[in-house]
Amino acid sequence: MSALQRTSGIIAALSLLLVPSAANAQRTASTTSGKSSDVIESRSATLATELTQLLASQNLDSIATADADAYVGALYIPAAQQLLVVRAKVPVKDRMSYLLYNKMYRDAYADLNSASDATTRLLISDLGANGLHFKHQKDQPFDMVNLGGRSVAFDGKWGGKAGISRDEYTKSYESSDEQYVQMLQALIAALKKSS
Repeated sequence: MSALQRTSGIIAALSLLLVPSAANAQRTASTTSGKSSDVIESRSATLATELTQLLASQNLDSIATADADAYVGALYIPAAQQLLVVRAKVPVKDRMSYLLYNKMYRDAYADLNSASDATTRLLISDLGANGLHFKHQKDQPFDMVNLGGRSVAFDGKWGGKAGISRDEYTKSYESSDEQYVQMLQALIAALKKSS
């Protein structure tokens, strides 16, 4: 084997090793620049659509139910395509039981949004009523989550002045989407039970 053949073989082997690394580097660079379609799929999208369809079919704009040791409620604003969902613990369970028994869902939602224990309150503003999305499309509203007084806007911005790293943003999104899935499932089950 000549020196030229050996060198060609080494170059070919190295190029096989470098091609995947170069592709990964390019993907990472485009991901961190925010210009790629690095979107984490929304697990809540299908459930949000199902909930709004159930509400519409039952001529309701709100629903609430018990959820483990807390309560969850939703307010749907069809004209604005907004779905506001809140979960929290309440200091007086008798009032919430009364509201749920009498199907006073809008009042239950209002109580959860204002009279509940703020440290346990999780409010999801699904602006589009189509589930939480990792980042918004151009000229579209972005979803927001407020947990215990701390707000996160899923606007696709991290680092810099936003003050949140991409990893923190991603973890916050994944956790919020998972909790939103659980909240939607509880509300859907309540609607199906009442129909």
